[in-house]
Amino acid sequence: MFFYLAKIGWFVLQPLVAVMVLALAALLARRLRLRRIGTAFLALSALLLVICSLSPLGLLMMAALEDRIPRPDLPENVAGIVVLGGALDTRVARTRGEPELNEAADRMTAAMALSRRYPKAKILFSGGQAAVLEDDIPEAQPAEALLLSLGLPPDRLLLDSRSRDTYENAVYSKELADPKSGETWLLVTSAYHMPRALGCFRRAGFPVVPVPVDYRTPAGQAVWRPSRDAVRNLEKVHFAIREYLGLFAYWIDGRTGALFPGPDPASAG
Repeated sequence: MFFYLAKIGWFVLQPLVAVMVLALAALLARRLRLRRIGTAFLALSALLLVICSLSPLGLLMMAALEDRIPRPDLPENVAGIVVLGGALDTRVARTRGEPELNEAADRMTAAMALSRRYPKAKILFSGGQAAVLEDDIPEAQPAEALLLSLGLPPDRLLLDSRSRDTYENAVYSKELADPKSGETWLLVTSAYHMPRALGCFRRAGFPVVPVPVDYRTPAGQAVWRPSRDAVRNLEKVHFAIREYLGLFAYWIDGRTGALFPGPDPASAG
């Protein structure tokens, strides 16, 4: 139930949909001769669109997420590397028969780099079918094809094709990895997603070393300078709002032990 409520709730709350809803409400109000209310809704939708697409709001929101979990010094010995799904376009893979990477491709390239750094480590890819209204394939399917084509030995690859969200990633990864006492496992996912992912793995009782990748924001004062491409600015607001809502929903539902998980397991954010 949580999975479906999250999908429906996010569709309604994403920025562009909110702008369209406000604009439609403005048209409806004007049709009902509520001109002041219609004008207010129209002005609010325009203001929201301008702020999201032309200001550094998205950069600042994303930077707060990405800077929450710093990348640590990597350990000398690693038993396994957990790579979370989200880097492959399953609809393209299903219809064209080829694995296709999206903007989170760093998750896969980092996984392959780490697999070479730790040649004895297992690579556990966690990603199932997240579609709601259409038939799809588990992301683990094109991930397997891609990783093997890049030279990863089949006997080092573990696949979780059941996970539909981040909490299930943690639960099923622990079940599949069966980590032993004293083993070190790495967790690879996008930097903005790492706080929620790390919180879920802690809740599942699977201690991991976070390796954030796929940074979307620059460091330092450059974070105050929005892109000249308005769509890129809007996209960052989109992903940041989704992640903040995810953090809140997971905390309320008990899927994480902290509202904003940090590098310290005891941190409540």
